[in-house]
Amino acid sequence: MIPQMIKYADSDSMLIAVILWGITFGSLFLLASSPVHAQTKNGFDLSNASIPAEEIQSGGPPRDGIPALDQPAFKNVEEVNWLDGKDRILGITRNGVSKAYPIRILNWHEIVNDQFKDEHILVTYCPLCRSGMAFISTVDGKTLDFGVSGLLYNSDVLMYDRQTESLWSQLMAKAVSGPMQGIRLDQIAISHTTWQDWQSNHPETKVLSRNTGYDRNYNRDPYSGYDKNNQVYFPVSNEDDTYHRKALVMGVVQDDFKKAYPFPELKEHKVSFKDQLNDQMVTVYYDAKNNTGKIITEEGEEVPTVITYWFAWSAFYPDSKIFKAE
Repeated sequence: MIPQMIKYADSDSMLIAVILWGITFGSLFLLASSPVHAQTKNGFDLSNASIPAEEIQSGGPPRDGIPALDQPAFKNVEEVNWLDGKDRILGITRNGVSKAYPIRILNWHEIVNDQFKDEHILVTYCPLCRSGMAFISTVDGKTLDFGVSGLLYNSDVLMYDRQTESLWSQLMAKAVSGPMQGIRLDQIAISHTTWQDWQSNHPETKVLSRNTGYDRNYNRDPYSGYDKNNQVYFPVSNEDDTYHRKALVMGVVQDDFKKAYPFPELKEHKVSFKDQLNDQMVTVYYDAKNNTGKIITEEGEEVPTVITYWFAWSAFYPDSKIFKAE
């Protein structure tokens, strides 16, 4: 949400917000923009928030300043010549359809309201936490459309649904304020891997088009270098120095059960292995070449996971079990 430069206006106004964050300036900004007892931020009612309202931070852009994609267009593989094999994508296969969502595009939009045949799916990505997650966006028989609130909690994007204006935490997968507070989204399996890996395993995949209707430079990474340092732009809870802040983990949440598989541990383990996950046996796979992983049940179903930075996982789930290589 806070790259060195974020272009958050539409192509008509061409407004560019340049946000230069030093430690002192960032702290002063947060104090000025986030009163301790604020009940509204960016126009959202926080009076019934299930998380501390004072820990909900403005990310810089206003509500919808980072525009979600509501009518995404897709290309066939042979029409895509702008992706490098090592480029990161989020990939979903559902209802007989495979789609790839390049991080190059998601860095600028964070949310895609999409459909897989008749099923409405919400695709989300938070650049600050490197977390890609997908959910069924129909709740209690009502399909919700999501946007980017411009707010953050534990450095993670807070989404909102346009029907009720409730705020939803991506990594918590539930509403944290508004009329939907406490309601969870159903997470679905998603791959966070390289374009080369996804394309080779899903040759018939569709690819999110750069023709988004917005004037953005999808060849430029607004977060360049962020994954290589130990810096976070916003304060987070439950800091844990067991691993580097930006070390990757593959995390699983199933009701009250949480478990993380840190990549440094998986790298030591090297091979796939059986593990007890909640009440079922699964096989855990780690792919060092493509810097990704997945978990498969004995029935061959992929378990929904999230690959994210260690600082983000430990902030949200400090009590989770942690896999250790023996």
